[in-house]
Amino acid sequence: MASRLSYAAAMVYQFGCFALDPDRFELRAEDKPVPVEPQVLWLLLALVQRRGRLVTKQQLVDAVWAGRPVADATLASRIRSVRRALGEEGRHGVHIHTVHGQGWRFEGEVQEVPAPVSLETASDGQPPAVAADPATAGGRPSIAVLPFTSIGSPGKLAALELALPHDLITEISRLRWLFVIARGSSFRLAGSPVAEAARLLGVRYVLRGTIEVAHPGVIIGVELVDSAEDSVVWAERFAGPTDTVHELRARIAGSLATALDIRIPLHEATQARLAVSEHLDAWSAYHLGLQQMYRFDRQGNGAAGEYFERAVALDPGFARAHAGLSFVHFQNAFLHLGANREQQVLAARAAAERGLELDPLDPFVNFTMGRSFWLQGDLETSLGWLERATQLSPNFAQGIYARGWAETLSGAVEAGRRQVDLALQLSPIDPLHYAMLGTRALAHLIAGEHAASADWADRAARAPGAHVMISMIAAVANRLAGREGAAQHWRERVRQRGPGLRQADFLSAFPIRPEPSRRAVSEALGQLGF
Repeated sequence: MASRLSYAAAMVYQFGCFALDPDRFELRAEDKPVPVEPQVLWLLLALVQRRGRLVTKQQLVDAVWAGRPVADATLASRIRSVRRALGEEGRHGVHIHTVHGQGWRFEGEVQEVPAPVSLETASDGQPPAVAADPATAGGRPSIAVLPFTSIGSPGKLAALELALPHDLITEISRLRWLFVIARGSSFRLAGSPVAEAARLLGVRYVLRGTIEVAHPGVIIGVELVDSAEDSVVWAERFAGPTDTVHELRARIAGSLATALDIRIPLHEATQARLAVSEHLDAWSAYHLGLQQMYRFDRQGNGAAGEYFERAVALDPGFARAHAGLSFVHFQNAFLHLGANREQQVLAARAAAERGLELDPLDPFVNFTMGRSFWLQGDLETSLGWLERATQLSPNFAQGIYARGWAETLSGAVEAGRRQVDLALQLSPIDPLHYAMLGTRALAHLIAGEHAASADWADRAARAPGAHVMISMIAAVANRLAGREGAAQHWRERVRQRGPGLRQADFLSAFPIRPEPSRRAVSEALGQLGF
């Protein structure tokens, strides 16, 4: 992975009425801070440090995004933001010049003046914390994985101190929304305190672990730390016999990827709520949208849409924000929350397609694309996108569940069960946990196992976040199982929450392919008065 932009310690770049201070990570105009997003400041700093020279797209990508693929639209958006911050418009402003087909050039006289020396710099000779990283400045989170520490004598398992963190770096690098420091940098800080490692690497999150050999077993502890708050975001212990250590490594890697995909967004949303809403950046708005989206009701979905729209307005190249909009439109159509279902169906597809244009390798984007085909009953096309999502991130629990849903409704019940069981194992506290349970209920229903279907459906309908369609599954499953009291209970629950829902709405939401099962569900819905 390409390295980040070099840090120019204790210098301020002055040009025109502006001062660019890398130490404070701040742009000032006539001594007043100019509000600007972290990536935009990174980009401006890259141009200023290379002033007078052509800076190509690849050089900017290497400097600002550490070489990760970046859409042209994203880069163009950041250039426009730099120009706006400097009060410039058009392709040839006072400072930022576009060299057609080649790149950009920063022009104008720049003076380098010493920045005030902090006590920390004077006492230890080290540069201060690189607050410019998006993780510590409100943008895209980043993480460093440190070598693990052995408790006692690890013996032949000593190699795990480096081997396991290396596995974890490889695994979590699949989470494309998370910037992961390469092992060449993070492994140099073995034994360093979390705060020091975070400061030197410019990250907010640090993952550390311990290895304790207690023959004939081994216990491995993993801890995710928010360095800015010195707080533990997530921690877990894994234990097993020493002769199954390689299986244990795989289990830890899978569990960690899933945990990070849930815990960091939740933590980011909590932090974003503390910010003044008018000053939310795109990343914070996106995570607040996620939190509202998972309420699965009209009010929450509406609020989520507003947050995602704000994220897209602030950063048009933010692929996951477009995917979030697709998720919102999907729920409006799936749960009949909007007045025009067909319009919501088209909007869900369009937002997912835009996300794919920006980042075709993001699992969540592919997931929303796959689910958009559910709304038209096209399970075969849906499965193709969902398989792609899980190939990109094999431990993406929501993608695995969605594959199980599509396979189950297609009639591949056993394959669907395996996918759902894996999703439940990977993410036992997932916001879509109720949907995983509901899909398990549908699998038993299609297999003709009505008692088991009713058991799973009851669990699903009682799970946190379960929407009204899950109550309909519970009503049908209990009716087919001959449990009239439970069937009537869930029927009334549906009447309270979705009085306008009918049989056609259910069969549209759950396009069950096996004809005998579809007919049985239709008859049960009719008997229940839908």
